[in-house]
Amino acid sequence: MKPDAVTRAERILGTEAENWARVVSRGYSINEHWTAGFADGSRAFLKLASVDPSPQWVRDERHVFECVDGAFMPLFLGFEDGDKPLLILEDMLPDARWPPPWHQGDVDAVLAALREVASAPLTGELPRLATNGWTSWHDVAQDPAPFLELGIVSAAWLERSLPALLEASDRTPLDGESLVHCDVRSDNLCLRSGHAVLLDWNHARIGNPEFDVAFWLPSLVLEGGPEPETFGVDEFAVFVAGFFAALAGLPAPAGAPRVRSFQRAQLEVALPWASRVLGLPVE
Repeated sequence: MKPDAVTRAERILGTEAENWARVVSRGYSINEHWTAGFADGSRAFLKLASVDPSPQWVRDERHVFECVDGAFMPLFLGFEDGDKPLLILEDMLPDARWPPPWHQGDVDAVLAALREVASAPLTGELPRLATNGWTSWHDVAQDPAPFLELGIVSAAWLERSLPALLEASDRTPLDGESLVHCDVRSDNLCLRSGHAVLLDWNHARIGNPEFDVAFWLPSLVLEGGPEPETFGVDEFAVFVAGFFAALAGLPAPAGAPRVRSFQRAQLEVALPWASRVLGLPVE
């Protein structure tokens, strides 16, 4: 029997599916993903959102596709709202490469794509990066227990360092007029013919494009990439570390039960980076 996502895609696209397969996502959502091949020779990637907050995220992503398009994002093919919104995009799985491993030139390809993102014209309104209400060192200051229970630093270190972390975080230059993806990491991108394509656009904002580079770096280091200091975005280091510090020790969300361990791993890169930038002792 055809999955509901495939049946709905047939109706939206006006062509019959001849084959389909469930995709095991490399990301942290537990929602359904499918690829399907159709009678007219086309293929599509289907994203069916059912677990909160993913339904709203898929609606948000559909809005981003209304506002911008470019070679740095997949082709939009269709959308249907409802209790389980369905987003239909081109199927990039057959002819794309998905790092890691990172090959020579891959990092430069992603940086080039991010420059294209930053200069992309918009035809609609998106939220502002600076007013997003990011989790930060202020959340850690209000309730340090989840962060300290990770065992990465001592309570004494946090007490000594928190004033400098808060001050530096508040100076982070989030304002800007560029499109920002806001979720750059390897499970949200692929390489095709030497060019990087970014996926999962639901968090896109308008602001400083250096944000994308900075938030990509902890996961890139974990995958064998260069140290963060080589990218010229050190003014974001404390903000990045604060984001992961405020989240990594919290209970896992229902829609992404594995995400906290990955946030902790990124914190273990970002916190030493922030400490080096501020000249703080690294425990």
